[in-house]
Amino acid sequence: MKNLILSFFLLYCLQAHSQQTANYDENLVPKLVLPDLFVTYEGNRIQNTEDWESIRRPELVQAFADEMYGQLPNDFDEIAFQEEVITTHPYADFSIYKLVQIGVSRNGNKQTIPVHLFSPKVGHGPFPVVLLISHRKVEDLINNKEDQFFDIQQITQSGYVAAIFDVAYVSPDDKDRFAEGILTTLYPEQMQLPNGMRGLGAWAWGAMRAMDYFEQDPLIDHSKSAVVGHSRGGKAALWCGANDTRWSLTYSNESGCGGAALSRRKFGETVERINTVFPYWFTDNFDAYNGKEEKLPFDQHQLIASIAPRGVYIASAMEDLWADPRGEYLSLKLASQVYQQLYDEKIDLPEDYVFAPHFHHSGSLGYHLRAGQHNLISEDWKRFLDFADLQFGKPIRHDSK
Repeated sequence: MKNLILSFFLLYCLQAHSQQTANYDENLVPKLVLPDLFVTYEGNRIQNTEDWESIRRPELVQAFADEMYGQLPNDFDEIAFQEEVITTHPYADFSIYKLVQIGVSRNGNKQTIPVHLFSPKVGHGPFPVVLLISHRKVEDLINNKEDQFFDIQQITQSGYVAAIFDVAYVSPDDKDRFAEGILTTLYPEQMQLPNGMRGLGAWAWGAMRAMDYFEQDPLIDHSKSAVVGHSRGGKAALWCGANDTRWSLTYSNESGCGGAALSRRKFGETVERINTVFPYWFTDNFDAYNGKEEKLPFDQHQLIASIAPRGVYIASAMEDLWADPRGEYLSLKLASQVYQQLYDEKIDLPEDYVFAPHFHHSGSLGYHLRAGQHNLISEDWKRFLDFADLQFGKPIRHDSK
């Protein structure tokens, strides 16, 4: 018990020290010299979608895998789905609750991932689907109707299936236990590789298995799908969206360093701080860039761009300077060049960033900055669902009785 208390105390001191020494002064942000979206690592310029999709995008995703997020293995022997309809739940007036156990087998071992789905009671489907990658305990979110982190009522009454899974079933969000999920049962060889999958990659892998289920559920329109994450979950959502083209929209809420924010700005949380406090999120190779963000062969605008031409939505909060709201917006703004120059989209994101509540929905890209702290709340869901309506066409909406 003393050792456990000491561990928590040391972690608290480390986090407190990190926050005390973080840069929140725009005048101290280094001059940004960012890697070019359109120049390959061999020095060739990308000028069309064919070269982007066959050359530049794959090499970017591979670079992120090797140096940051780790490999994302997609081989397994069998996947099976067991469904259970739960009739007694807090949202029974307006939704149907189904618990799906996704069983994945590889080399004689099996991992089971529970995915919770709430479908609208009105309409016959198929419905568009929103999946939340959750690092908070799902049962607590479901049973507490006041907590809008997973806003089941707003999502389902907007005509969407609300789906969620707990990352603990693929990789516990704990530096001592993170390998207890799929990294032990299914992919133990990844732990021996300097570019092997770690926590965030495992969470993205879990979202991809949920999509495997969505593809065969007749009540779900998987062609109208969104993967959503907040904070660390937002980092995983971006990595999932970059790797799995089946997702129509990727929504990253206040994901900050290692997510949507530009690493080279060194504003708020930095690469060194995130690697020190959360060493199990990224591949071992990422440690080489502690305090050396300018040495990275990429930056986060290139991760967002790799999702093109599919939709991306980034959200920030004014009191969440640790996640660098300006850096998140700049990353999206820079990524928009791929949408505009290669896919001929008309994207109208302002050049100047205004640090006041605002939102922009432009083509396949969306952004908002709201008042308040680091959290996923009803206002965030409303902005994102409005954006999803623009992308998919507005589903049938209804009010609870």
